[in-house]
Amino acid sequence: MLLTEYRLDLVIQALRTALKMEHPADAVLRHFFQEERIGSNERSLVAETLFGTLRHRLLLEHACTLNDKGQATARRMALAYWVKFGGYNLRELEPLLKAKEADWLGSVKSINVNELPLSIQAEFPDWIVEKLRPHHSDAEILELGRSMQQPAPLDLRVNTLLAGRNEVLQSLQSDGFDAQATPYSPMGIRLKYKPALNKHALFLTGKFEVQDEGSQLLGLLLAPKRNDMVVDFCAGAGGKTLMLGAMMNSQGRLYAWDISEKRLTNLKPRLKRSGLSNVQPQLIAHENDNKVKRLAGKIDRVLVDAPCSGLGTLRRNPDLKYRQSAQSVAELNVKQAAILASAARLLNQGGRLVYATCSLLHEENQAIVEAFLATHPDFTLLPAGEVIRQHHIDLPMGVYLQLTPQLHNTDGFFAAVLERSASK
Repeated sequence: MLLTEYRLDLVIQALRTALKMEHPADAVLRHFFQEERIGSNERSLVAETLFGTLRHRLLLEHACTLNDKGQATARRMALAYWVKFGGYNLRELEPLLKAKEADWLGSVKSINVNELPLSIQAEFPDWIVEKLRPHHSDAEILELGRSMQQPAPLDLRVNTLLAGRNEVLQSLQSDGFDAQATPYSPMGIRLKYKPALNKHALFLTGKFEVQDEGSQLLGLLLAPKRNDMVVDFCAGAGGKTLMLGAMMNSQGRLYAWDISEKRLTNLKPRLKRSGLSNVQPQLIAHENDNKVKRLAGKIDRVLVDAPCSGLGTLRRNPDLKYRQSAQSVAELNVKQAAILASAARLLNQGGRLVYATCSLLHEENQAIVEAFLATHPDFTLLPAGEVIRQHHIDLPMGVYLQLTPQLHNTDGFFAAVLERSASK
C-alpha cells in the first residue's frame, strides 16, 4: 500500500490514543473508525499498524531511543514498525521523513533482536517475565513470547444442534474460504484468513459461532449430559454457554450467570440464532448471590471460566500486557478464589466442576486450584489428560489442561477438572 502523509497522520492519531492504555485497543479502534469515515485501505493500515505496534511495543520503544536519543512518540513508533515489521523499505518512506529520520530508521532496520534483553525479545514487560521465571526456563519464556507476537487464526465452532462439521466445512470451502477441521476439537473449523462472516448465511442461521479451539475443549472437559442441571458461572457473552447447550442437545437446564447486564444482553441474539431452548440467562450481583444459595447442592456440572489477566489471549489483545500489572493480578487472585469456592457449593455429590482461565500465570491457575483443594477435602482432581482421552482426542496432557500458541496453535488456556465425592 502506498504510504502518504494522510495515511501516516491517521495512524498517528489512532496510536496516540491507544498508547495511553486508557481503553482496550479494539475499543479505541472502533471509536476511531466511527469518528473518522475512511476507506477500507486506510482502515486496514491503521488496524494492522496499531495492533502490530502493541505486539512489538518494547522493541519499538527501544528502537525509538537509538542514535539521537529520541522519544517514543506515536510517529516514531509507526515509522519504526513499518520498517522493522511492516515490510516497507526506506525508499518507500523517504517522502514522509524529516531530517535525520532516514539515518535513524536505517539503525532500526539493522537491530539484532537476539542481542537484546529477554523482556524485549519476548515482548513481555518485566513483571510478566518475573512471574513466569519460577516455572519456565528463559528459552521457554522466549518461545512463548514469540508465539504471542503472531496474529491468531480465526476458529469457528459448529453448532451441533443444527449442523454437522462436515456440512459446514464443505459449504465454507465451496464459498472459497480456506477452511480446515481443527486438530483437537471435533466441532471446530479453522480459517486461514479473517474474512467478515457476520453476514454469512450459515452464521445468520446459527450453524456456527466464532470461538477459539482451546475454548471449545473446556466444554469437552465439563462433558454435560443431556438432562443435567448445568451452571456457566461466569458466562459473559455466552460463547461457552451455547456450546454446552448444544452438547446437551437443548435438553436439561443450563443457567448462564454473569454480573454484567451488558454481557448477558449480548448473549440474547446469539441465543436466538442457536435454536437452544434450555438456556436461562440470569444476572447475579456477586458470587454469593441468593440464586447461588438457592441451587446449592443441586447442580450436576459447573463451568467457572474465571475473570483473569487474559494473558493467554495476547495474540488477539496485545495491549493487555500493559493494562494488567502484578497488583491487578493479585486483586484477581482474591476474586478467583472466592468465585471457585462459591461455585463449588452448587455441586451435588458426584458433580463435576471445571475451573478455567485464559491466563499463563501459575498464581491464577495451579495456585488457585491447589489452595481450594487444601480447604475442600470432599473434592478431588481428575487428570485433564484422561478426561480428554475419553473423547478420543489425541492431545497428550497431564493433570491440568495447559494450552499455548506455540504448542497447540490455540490461545493460552488453563483448566482443572474437579469432582465432588459421591459420599461425604
